[in-house]
Amino acid sequence: MTLAALSIDVDALPHYHRVHGLPPPAADGPDPVTTRAVDRFGELCDRLGVRGTAFSVGRDLDVPAAAAAVRRLHAAGHEVANHSLSHRYDLARLPPAAIADEVRGGADAIARVTGAPPVGFRAPGYTLSPALVAALADQGYRYDSSAFPALPYYLGKAAVMAALALARRPSGAILDRPRVLLAPRAPYRPRADEPYARGALPLLELPVATGLLGFPLTGTFVATLPPRALALLARGARRRPLLALELHGLDLLDASDASPALAARQRDLRVPAAVKLDRLAAFVRATADGEWMTLAAAAGRLGAC
Repeated sequence: MTLAALSIDVDALPHYHRVHGLPPPAADGPDPVTTRAVDRFGELCDRLGVRGTAFSVGRDLDVPAAAAAVRRLHAAGHEVANHSLSHRYDLARLPPAAIADEVRGGADAIARVTGAPPVGFRAPGYTLSPALVAALADQGYRYDSSAFPALPYYLGKAAVMAALALARRPSGAILDRPRVLLAPRAPYRPRADEPYARGALPLLELPVATGLLGFPLTGTFVATLPPRALALLARGARRRPLLALELHGLDLLDASDASPALAARQRDLRVPAAVKLDRLAAFVRATADGEWMTLAAAAGRLGAC
């Protein structure tokens, strides 16, 4: 592995409630993901001496506290990328005009807060479609980082969604097409009619990191798995041109930060945030053979190859 990037999806708490089929959390102050987790991401990057990428949801930036946290990240030299206007899990299934509006609206919100339009995108729920990559290409994006060919994640998500449906508490998430499991695990240019295949679009796809047998190397697992198990499951990832380590806001929070209902269903929230941060820092340091940078910088390097 030569390049590595640390990123965070800034999905506010209501989105996690939707995934678990829970009612919205009580609005009793600033959302801990868009404020506390964003600040902790900046602190983690400072601790490691790296610059990272935060994928922000446009509508969340209407809240002054969330906008201030993102503005601090940008001022410190981190990249702020687009996670859509409203984080609709069915974004890829919308009509092309609605998709384009969601992409553009998220970008406009970020530009208002940071003064810089985003050059990267990550789809809610990692789900791509030809219409979505066409919108990204038309709007001049340098890269997308959504493809997630992780079989254990896909099967686990399908099982959880089925269980919630049987419990009459359907998830707000959607299951991607099985074709995603055949997507390349190394950076590639997508095909216009099939974003999970190599093609010639003027856009780089930077897949989320996976390891042995497609195991998902995301912050949740890095922060909760025993180091020996993680080292085994990470095999193969370091030999690719890019290791895109993706975190979610909850990876930097614990049960004291979330609603009791969510904490009861997200097992990773039972691990103290300080422990998670230590484990994430240890994993990044263990990949010291890689050069850590923002996803935008990695796209620039890889696109020039």
